Amino acid sequence: MGIKYSYEQHKISYTIPESVHKYTPDFILEENGIIIETKGQFKLDDRKKHKWIQLQYPDLDIRFVFTNPLGKIRKGSPTSYAQWATKEGFKYAKKLIPVEWFSEPPNLKSLEAIEALYKK
Repeated sequence: MGIKYSYEQHKISYTIPESVHKYTPDFILEENGIIIETKGQFKLDDRKKHKWIQLQYPDLDIRFVFTNPLGKIRKGSPTSYAQWATKEGFKYAKKLIPVEWFSEPPNLKSLEAIEALYKK
C-alpha cells in the first residue's frame, strides 16, 4: 500500500506504579526501640520484605528470633537463616529473645523512626 512503517525497532520505557504494603512487627520493645520478628519458616517473600523495610527504614532496629537459625533458606541451599541474617546486617537469636536485648540502652534513632511511623 506504499505506507512507511517500522516493526519492533523502538523501545518505549514505562514504570509500573509502586504497590504499598503494610508490615506488622511481632514485638516492639518500647523502652529501647528494638523490633523483634519471630520466625519458624523464613520464606523468600519474608526475606524480600525485610530487605525492603531495611532499605526504606534504615534506622529501625529489627532483629529475628529463629526457631532454628541453622535451617536452610530453601531446600538444597547452603545458606542458613543465621547466615542470611548476618549477611544482611540483622541480629538474630535462637528460640528465645535474649535477656540482654531487654536491658539494652535506648536506640534513639529506632525509637524516633517508630514514633514517626505511628504518627502517620
